[in-house]
Amino acid sequence: MFDEKMRLVKDTTFHPLAQLLQSVPPWLFTTAGLLAGVAAAVALWQQHYGLGFFLWFINRLFDGLDGAVARMRGMQSDFGGYLDIVVDFVVYAAIPVGLAVGVARTAVATVSVQAVTLSLIFLLSTYYVNAASWMYLAAILEKRHAVHDGRLTTITMPVGLIGGTETIVFYTAFIFFPTYLAWLFSLMGLLLVVTIVQRLVWAARHLS
Repeated sequence: MFDEKMRLVKDTTFHPLAQLLQSVPPWLFTTAGLLAGVAAAVALWQQHYGLGFFLWFINRLFDGLDGAVARMRGMQSDFGGYLDIVVDFVVYAAIPVGLAVGVARTAVATVSVQAVTLSLIFLLSTYYVNAASWMYLAAILEKRHAVHDGRLTTITMPVGLIGGTETIVFYTAFIFFPTYLAWLFSLMGLLLVVTIVQRLVWAARHLS
């Protein structure tokens, strides 16, 4: 929902650091981000929440740097954008799974393992449908050349209630409040359902 504005803020914020690191190939930041994200999931599985959050923060840092450095060096590419989104999806799946498995491994009375598991299944299922709702729509918009000038992403990103900014907020909450995972997973899943419906309505109005 706030991604368009936040991308501009992110690029402004990352510009000084990107200048210092512009000699580093952008794909190295993407790869480092993948390693940090997977390591965060492992740390959260082991219930090292402080370390997990730190690694999640590093993942987000590298995720911002790869694009900023690529734009600064004039090295933007379709493959770079493709690799970036694949890495994001790996990390977005790994972190909630790591949290849920970690909670189940040492479940306490205040945590229902079944509730966490079911809410995780619901969340990942909504991810699956949500991905189709925006990726295929993005492909259609590209086909129709319905893009906007000055965009900061490889493809046109259809607006929705839950985007990258909201995902970061939710994932941070997952890490800081693991005893509420079932509620948080369910809430994010429900908001993703709203986002899917939102895009379907938009598509029905504009693609007919």
